[in-house]
Amino acid sequence: MKLLVDINVLLDVLLQREPWAESAAQLLTRIERGEAGGFVAGHTLTTVHYVVSRARDRQSAAAAITDLLRFLEVVAVEKADFNQALVLPIDDFEDAVQGAAALKIGADYVVSRDEAGFRGLSIPSVNPGEILSLL
Repeated sequence: MKLLVDINVLLDVLLQREPWAESAAQLLTRIERGEAGGFVAGHTLTTVHYVVSRARDRQSAAAAITDLLRFLEVVAVEKADFNQALVLPIDDFEDAVQGAAALKIGADYVVSRDEAGFRGLSIPSVNPGEILSLL
């Protein structure tokens, strides 16, 4: 099963955001064990680094990226993907770029706490708790 993991799921774990951190951490553990393929859009990692460095420090941000790169695959986001995002029926452009990345890899699901943000996408969006029950 291919899962495009949205940035909010990663930040829930890295910043210990409650009440979501536990299910998000369980999901990442299951991906790390190879129970599903985990993917992130390339721009997600730059944003994760920025947010974690602001909340903590640059060293923590670099450690977080290093850890995520051990078990998550990165979807390169190119000009064509941004163009596709512009025409997807998704209001938020960042969500649309995530959606374009999911389409590019043929993801089975987008895993996000903002499920409503992906309603216009042909790929279903589920929260971490829901995907855990499917694994």
